[in-house]
Amino acid sequence: MDTDDRAGWWAGKVTGQPRPASFMRRWPVLGAVFYLPGAVPTAQHGGPLLISLLVVYGVCYLTFPFLLLPHQPRWVRLTFATAMVVVGLAVLAAGATVYILLYTTVVIALSLESGWVLLFDGLTIAGAGLLVLLHAGLSSVPGDFGTVVGVTSAMFFLGRLSQTVRRLRRANEEIAALAVGAERERLARDLHDILGHSLTTIAVKAGLARRLIESAADPERAVTEIREVEGLARSALSDVRATVSEYREVSLSAELVGARTALRAAEIEADLPSAVDNVRPELQTTFGYVLREAVTNVLRHSGASRVKVRLGRNWLEITDNGRGVEPGVAGNGLRGLEERLAQVGGTLQVRARPGEGFGLRAEVLADRPVEVS
Repeated sequence: MDTDDRAGWWAGKVTGQPRPASFMRRWPVLGAVFYLPGAVPTAQHGGPLLISLLVVYGVCYLTFPFLLLPHQPRWVRLTFATAMVVVGLAVLAAGATVYILLYTTVVIALSLESGWVLLFDGLTIAGAGLLVLLHAGLSSVPGDFGTVVGVTSAMFFLGRLSQTVRRLRRANEEIAALAVGAERERLARDLHDILGHSLTTIAVKAGLARRLIESAADPERAVTEIREVEGLARSALSDVRATVSEYREVSLSAELVGARTALRAAEIEADLPSAVDNVRPELQTTFGYVLREAVTNVLRHSGASRVKVRLGRNWLEITDNGRGVEPGVAGNGLRGLEERLAQVGGTLQVRARPGEGFGLRAEVLADRPVEVS
């Protein structure tokens, strides 16, 4: 047993959701149904002291769910358990049967951590055994006393099972919350990649069309650019819908075509590969995202006049002659690319110095297998 297990054996917390209000309202009735059949016959054959002790014992038993809620300090629960043991043994000493202690062992088994359950139940059984020996002799031990020991042992394991179920329920709730958070991050990253590129291209083309219309230099080209803006807007809307539905698949070859169109509209010279056959098929989707984000950064921030893209079997490199950025400056897009590459065992290297342009290289280990999702 490691250190955490030993600590939890004594200092574990009762986990899971609090008891619902409906249960708390019904418990006094349910508890009375369990308690009265054992207490009433005992009270009929006892004196005032025994009756008084049975009343106190019953009140403790019927109120224990309220006093032993998960948020209660441990000292409150331990004090209450101690009181249950003392009153239970007092009832036994006043003339009740040994079965009366089962109410104590049930409360302890369902309310305390494993180490404390063993300690308090052990003290209860030891005290009961001593009282049985003093009052009834050795012949009574194997019968009723043995039954109480067996039921107490069963309740110990039932209590551990109950707490395990509550912990599993809480763990499932936490897993569900983490899954929701991860899905939100995935959706935010995908929407950033999709809309960032599409809206940037739309802005560039719309600006070019506006200049052509204002100068009246080439009305036909302006109309063509506006038509392409319309097509890009429809494509972006379709991509958003597909991303939300998890049906969208990015293609490296399609991203090359889109990059060529966007860079041409921005009057940036593009040196791009004509084919992607030399890239491992399982890496083309990931590299498509890398190319999309890199071209979007060129259009938005770089001020470059020339962009070069090179492809290898397990790498992609993009460079430009723009103004660059300060080292260590990374936006959401680059962080998203790092996460995507990490999923396939790849790395992202960025060279970005003021006045020296921007360089980006994505690479995956050549001998690492990549799972295609």
